[in-house]
Formats: sequence, C-alpha cells, structure tokens
Amino acid sequence: MHRAIEAIWRIESARLIAGLARVVGDIGTAEELAQDALVAALEQWPTEGVPERAGAWLMGTAKHRAFDLIRRRKTLDHKHEEIGRSVERAQESVDLDAAIDEEVGDDLLGLIFMACHPVLSKDARVALTLRVLGGLTTEEIARAFLVPVSTISQRIVRAKRTLAEAHVRFEVPGGAERIARLSSVLEVIYLIFNEGYSATAGHDWIRPALCEEALRLGRILAELAPAEPEIHGVVALMEIQASRLVARVGPSGEPVLLLDQDRARWDRLLIRRGLKALERAERLGGALGPYALQAAIAACHARATTASETDWPRIVALYDAVAQLAPSPIVELNRAVAVGMAFGPAAGLELVDALVAEPSLKSYHLLPAVRGDLLRKLGRSEEAGDEFERAASLTENVRERELLERRAAECAAQGTAG
Repeated sequence: MHRAIEAIWRIESARLIAGLARVVGDIGTAEELAQDALVAALEQWPTEGVPERAGAWLMGTAKHRAFDLIRRRKTLDHKHEEIGRSVERAQESVDLDAAIDEEVGDDLLGLIFMACHPVLSKDARVALTLRVLGGLTTEEIARAFLVPVSTISQRIVRAKRTLAEAHVRFEVPGGAERIARLSSVLEVIYLIFNEGYSATAGHDWIRPALCEEALRLGRILAELAPAEPEIHGVVALMEIQASRLVARVGPSGEPVLLLDQDRARWDRLLIRRGLKALERAERLGGALGPYALQAAIAACHARATTASETDWPRIVALYDAVAQLAPSPIVELNRAVAVGMAFGPAAGLELVDALVAEPSLKSYHLLPAVRGDLLRKLGRSEEAGDEFERAASLTENVRERELLERRAAECAAQGTAG
C-alpha cells in the first residue's frame, strides 16, 4: 500500500502543491499542507482503501488542514490572516471535486515560474524545482547531486524563505517579464538534464534518472506553453541528447565519447521526438534561440549515420549563431572543437589557445582535454599527454578521470615509440 501511495504522490504532488500555492501564495506553506495530506493518506488509506479520486481527496484534505492550521494559531500575523481569508474565500466559492477536474495548466505553470524565480541561486532553483515539481525527497536530490542531505535541506529552506521575503507572487508573468523568467526556467531544466547527461562528480558517468526528470518537466512545460519556441528548442535538445545515453557508456560503465559511439544503439524514437520538437520551434517563426540552435547542432549528429558523415561546417555555422545570441567561453570552446573537425586540428588549436588565459575556464577540465585532443591529432604527443593529465586532475568524476588518465598514458606510449 505504501508503494501505491508513493506512486500516487509522485503523480499528484506537483498539481496539489500548485493548486495550494495559488490559494496561499507561498510555496513553503503549500508544501507543508500537501505533506499533511500525504501523512493523512498514509494513515487512512491502508485501512480505508485508496479513494477513487485520490487527487481530489488529497486536495480536499490539504485545504481542510489549512483551516485547522489557522484556527489553532491564536496569534496570527498579518500574513497568516491573509492566507486564512484566501483559503476561506476559496472554500466558499469552489467545488473541490469540480476544481480537481478543471485544467490545472496555469497552476502548474505558475509553480514552475515561482520555483525557478531568478531571485534564487541556481542551486536553490534546481533543488526547489526537483522537490516541489519532481516530487523527489531531500534524500533523493542529495543522492543525485552527491551532496549531504543537510545541504539540500538548507537550500530548499532558504529558497522558500527568500521567495517569501522577496514577496514573489504566484503568477504566470506576461510580456517582457515572461521572457526573462522563462530563461530562468529553461536554465534550471537544462541544468538538471546536463547533470544527468554528464555527471560532474562521483563514480557514474551518467545519471539517467535526472535526464528523465528534466525531460518530463520540459515536456510538461511545452504542453503548458505551446507557443514558446525556445521551450520546444530545449525539449528537442534534451530528446536528441538523451537518445545517446545507452551508447555513452561501455560494458563496465566507462565513458564512450561521441565519435566512438555505436550509433545503432542510439534511441531512434527519442531522435524522432527531438526532430519533431525542433520542427515545432522552427514553425513558430522568428530567429531560433540558443537552445533551439544547440538542438539543431545535436540534429546534425543525429542525422549522420556514421561519425564521418557529420556536417561539421554546418555545426560551425550554428555555433557562430549561438555565440552571437549567448556568447560565453564554453560556447567558444565547443565552436573550436567543431572548427577543428571541419577545418583541421591546427585551426581548432588556434582558437583554443586564445581561451587558455580565460579566468572562467581556469578550472574547467574540458579546456585541457580539448587542447590535448587537438595536440594529439597534430602529432605532439608529449604536450597532449600533459594536457590530458591536467584535465584528469581537474575533473571530479571518477569515470572521466580514468578516461583522461588512459589517454595521457596512450600519448606517453606514443611518445616513447616515436
């Protein structure tokens, strides 16, 4: 029974918290009320059975708990009085059963915008989003990001406090504010995906569960806001990249880089879904945004049946467009890789060398890794080995470190043989 209740909670929790947050205007209070309803379900459903309309039961219980909470507190501050009046008005005017059946898209969208509000740090936005929208426990989030449970718990508590102190409203913003806030939402979703796609630390090269959660959130967002091209762009990017997950690891869990992957193992369904999402972004008109452009880059790889068939000149052109819209040293590094593939390693190395002094890349392990790869292709094995060793010292992912150390050893062997 507990497993059944947990499954229902995973399905209903985001909708439940969203509906409560709309009423009380505060994520922290909404989650507390939702947790109270979950506790009630754990106490009653094992003996009484799971209600036919479990979501309606949870929402009704949560709103009744809100009344109990307010009535117990004799010395309420102004905020609690406002919450009490809001809940009472909602109770008087809304049929709970009917409300559960109504379209809850605006509520979910409002919760997404609230949890991903730019007033919060990136880490806080990620943790709060996984908690209130993903339904993950604090322990699950901590395990996913390899940080102490106490750290995640503090991030979530601070995030709720920051939202309350900043008087962030539960709303779906419009106009220019919507565009700015949407950027924050997409950043959070893609950060979650990227941590699953290429884990920054730990023993695992990939964490598919995080990719799946990010994809779920992206797909929900695309359904809630179908006219936003960049949402379809980020979904397209994640779908196509997720298609490679199985091929990204070898039999022992070791990393397999893009050009070495068995493309027959790529998930064709996810590729089709990604290409369709990219088409939707393109059909909505206007210039493609950074995520859609990166999805177009991923599509170039997906359409190539072998690595040698990849249209590298087009990828360079797409990176040029990304660099104009969202310039960053990492974009320039990725562009340098593409230039090296399209026009030769010397051309790529020239661009990489220009990034060596970039402060933000000082501890970024992929800079020496890319430089090492280009040097190796140019026959400069000793220098390449030094770069791979430096990259290995910078990464916190065990599997990636082993790969880089192996490449360094191969360069050393080539140098000795030479």
